[in-house]
Amino acid sequence: MTARVLEHPPAEEIRLDEVLHALADPARLEIVRFLAAAGTEAPCSAIDLAVSKSTTTHHYRVLREAGVITQVYRGTSKMNGLRRADLDRLFPGLLDSVVSAAEAHRADTAPASRPTP
Repeated sequence: MTARVLEHPPAEEIRLDEVLHALADPARLEIVRFLAAAGTEAPCSAIDLAVSKSTTTHHYRVLREAGVITQVYRGTSKMNGLRRADLDRLFPGLLDSVVSAAEAHRADTAPASRPTP
């Protein structure tokens, strides 16, 4: 049996415009934020995006094809990880800035807790 291998762009072919396009979508930004916080690989099922499975698959594919994440099959799971080393080398500070801004925005837009009567 042949292992399934997904195509990833070589580091030298990662383009800033494609990375920024991939990060511009809120669902994809949530995936990146989650993976950055986890600091390790995670299966697709670890992140609840509240969209259909086919839409979720699309978001992961856009991130992979832009060079933002890696995806590898481990058994029946597709594991995802940030290409932090490549992105930090190519675009120093970009990933940390985007993740920090996403965290700040998420905190600003979180529903306020209601005071207890």
